[in-house]
Amino acid sequence: MKRFITALLSLSLLFGCTLSRLPQTHRFTVCAKKNSEASQPSLTLSAPSALLMEAETGTILYEQKAHTARPPASVTKIMTLDLIFDAIEKKQISLTDNVTVSENASSMGGSQVFLETGEVQTVETLIKCISIASANDACVAMAEHICGSEEEFVAQMNQKAADLGMKDTHFVNCCGLSANGHVTSAYDIALMARDLTTRHPQIHDYCTIWMENIIHNTKRGATEFGLANTNKLLKQYPYATGLKTGYTATAKYCLAATAEKDGTKLIAVLMAAPDIKSRSADAQTLLNYGFSVCRVYQDKTPPKLPSLPVKKGEKDSVALAYESRMSYVSTSGEDLSGIKRKIKLPKSADAPVKKGAAAGKIIYYLGDKKLGHVNILYAESIRHAAFTDYFLSLLQKLFFL
Repeated sequence: MKRFITALLSLSLLFGCTLSRLPQTHRFTVCAKKNSEASQPSLTLSAPSALLMEAETGTILYEQKAHTARPPASVTKIMTLDLIFDAIEKKQISLTDNVTVSENASSMGGSQVFLETGEVQTVETLIKCISIASANDACVAMAEHICGSEEEFVAQMNQKAADLGMKDTHFVNCCGLSANGHVTSAYDIALMARDLTTRHPQIHDYCTIWMENIIHNTKRGATEFGLANTNKLLKQYPYATGLKTGYTATAKYCLAATAEKDGTKLIAVLMAAPDIKSRSADAQTLLNYGFSVCRVYQDKTPPKLPSLPVKKGEKDSVALAYESRMSYVSTSGEDLSGIKRKIKLPKSADAPVKKGAAAGKIIYYLGDKKLGHVNILYAESIRHAAFTDYFLSLLQKLFFL
């Protein structure tokens, strides 16, 4: 009994003391630093606007009048597809949903698959029609299916463009038919292409199909219709993986080309090329340049993080987690195999601990050069220990240990 009373008095004194806390931590921004280009190369391109981007980090490798607003023609459909896959991801729609074609959708001109009013197709079939044959009628049918009207769908396209930082862009329709004020830029096209391909990589399963048949089921019966891919670069360039072509008399020949070689993924954008041949040649020039200079490091297996001891908390330790994955792009030809990692963490943390707050960071070096860092975050919240926590802990030690 004497031992218990002594312990209880000690605990009361401890509770009456002011508990010290660590200074407030600051949330570091993930800093995957990129090599700055000493000078942009002189590439001969026929298209007046162009941009080359490394897809993993968004590093710009080459640009030429990349912020000039121009009509994009059917390259517009990248945003349409992005919203379609967003809706699938949110379970608003599914690939097997049936879509009934409206009179408005069936009346679309330009590139089309000749959907008829009242015809029913699945979402997946319409995705193929858009991705392979660049079908305007399929775009409008999907816009109406998701939002009730093309106008509401276009409003969502413009909102998504704003969210992605596409400052040169304003959409008027969902398919790219020429319209006053329907414009974007090579830079903005790269942004939406990166969003679509990184968040919805299954798009490549559709946009790389060379030819496929669909069935029109109408009042006249079932008829077969062949889809042929508009992106001839798929047959001309061995590393091509997509993505979307475009043409109108106003926009001329546009292209957002994606390609992958040895794990490096690139996005090449061209606007207003004079003809198909020049557009393909420009794309290959950009992609060949990119693959020749671009080296990408990705830390896919960072070190396992320990639990960090917590002082004066309701728990004795806290779990940790990386904020993101480290990616680094080099265009100087340096050997990235010698990259080293160093974890910086305190010996302990003082409660309270807030989930998502920065605990430390992992820093990446190549020789003496710091490449960047990724924050290490607290993976859970831990409250400051109350008197009852101390009391129960002491009782446990006294009577159960």
